[in-house]
Amino acid sequence: MLKQYKGTNMVSLQYKICYMFLFSVLISRNIVGAKVPAIIVFGDSTVDAGNNNQIPTIARSNFEPYGRDFAGGKPTGRFSNGRIPTDFISEGFGLKSAIPAYLDPSCNISDFATGVTFASAGTGYDNATSSVLSVIPLWKELEYYKEYQKKLKTYQGEEKAKEIIGEALYMISIGTNDFLENYYTMPGRSSRYNIQQYQDFLIGIAGNFIRQLYALGARKISLGGLPPMGCLPLERTTNLFGQNNCVERYNAVSLEFNGKLDKLISTLNKELPQLKMVFSNPYNPLLSIIKQPSSYGFEVSSVACCATGMFEMGYACNRNDMFTCTDANKYVFWDSFHPTEKTSHIIADFLLKNVLTQFL
Repeated sequence: MLKQYKGTNMVSLQYKICYMFLFSVLISRNIVGAKVPAIIVFGDSTVDAGNNNQIPTIARSNFEPYGRDFAGGKPTGRFSNGRIPTDFISEGFGLKSAIPAYLDPSCNISDFATGVTFASAGTGYDNATSSVLSVIPLWKELEYYKEYQKKLKTYQGEEKAKEIIGEALYMISIGTNDFLENYYTMPGRSSRYNIQQYQDFLIGIAGNFIRQLYALGARKISLGGLPPMGCLPLERTTNLFGQNNCVERYNAVSLEFNGKLDKLISTLNKELPQLKMVFSNPYNPLLSIIKQPSSYGFEVSSVACCATGMFEMGYACNRNDMFTCTDANKYVFWDSFHPTEKTSHIIADFLLKNVLTQFL
């Protein structure tokens, strides 16, 4: 085909082919003009990299077999056999391959300058949720962020720090615990609100939190949605009368709440000048994996890898359990509440290609 082109046309075509090849290589290596200098994370166990290791709570995972597939086979406090979605997203932006926890005593501001997570396993939008397992409430995560800003300004200088704060991508992943750990488990909120009212209560908190982040300089924000909560192994295990299938009423709540989060994002994008906020919704990709595991290279989606896979997480998921699977890559879930590293990687790739592209 190339022989029909002669002279300058041939040179022009070869130049274009070489340029396109070079551009594709640069993209694949994540080194095309990094628009995001840091990824700053707030939320719960889906994005906690070990903050709970440093507080008195049972909501921990800094012991084996957690982290067995992490670099060095080390349990870090991530509720996974390896990395979590924000780690893969950070890597996708050409930044570090694992985002450190803010309370990790082995790290300092030089480690946090390109990424940090303030997340705490077991927390929620609602302060009452964080009280259930005595973890870090969302308002405290924001206080830690304010402290981080001061350290960053000292480390990088006022102007450079201001640039990082304004160009960083802020990722929020939170909400599941408000329903499964709090509303449907504890008597307080359910006696005061019906489920729609409670959703609206949480949406109000989410809106206020984002406005506070914006006031502190955040302009690029990814707000995470709820997963299909009724399909988590723990919920399927307790669905005895439903033959251990997904609990559809919980999935319906996830969909309803996600719809309200989507509307909140539209409202705030109009309300706050220069804000670019996107909806990183894991519901459909995760449900697709759960319903068609073999299409993604999995064998099991109804139970988890750790222990019996039906109800264990945290300390119940221990290194001596003879039932723990040998190959986590065959499982969608690592413990009864959290996905395996492989699942997290798939979800992260989906978000990078379909949601976060405008920030790349």
